[in-house]
Amino acid sequence: MLFKDLIGSDQIVLGFRAADKTQALVEATRRIGKCLGLDAPAMLHTILAREQMGSTGLGRGFALPHARISGIRKASGFLMRLARPIEYEAIDRQLVDIVFLLLMPDEKSGEQMAALASVARSMRREESLAAIRKAKTAGGLYEYLVSLEA
Repeated sequence: MLFKDLIGSDQIVLGFRAADKTQALVEATRRIGKCLGLDAPAMLHTILAREQMGSTGLGRGFALPHARISGIRKASGFLMRLARPIEYEAIDRQLVDIVFLLLMPDEKSGEQMAALASVARSMRREESLAAIRKAKTAGGLYEYLVSLEA
């Protein structure tokens, strides 16, 4: 699955100030809910329930919170670069400053695993994380992410 299929430049926020993991997830679900016309509190409840099963902090300052959400037809994401890293209970115990919220349809399909794998694979590259941390604009970052797939 390609980034251009998951997000648009309006689904990227740079420099958000979050005090903690919950505040970051509240804001991410609020913003993606607005983009997709979905109920943010219901999505937040589902995302937080998933986090209780185990942290989605994958290491090197990156988190990939994800959940199946009723009412969406295709996987969709929201990328947030935080102004300051936050505690996220990541597997490497490092603070997180990049959060990619991934919402997937609630019916099981290979598309969901493909979306998760695609984002995780892209963020495994140090140059991808560095580019996100250095990006000046959401539009510029979007163009970079799409260029990874060319």
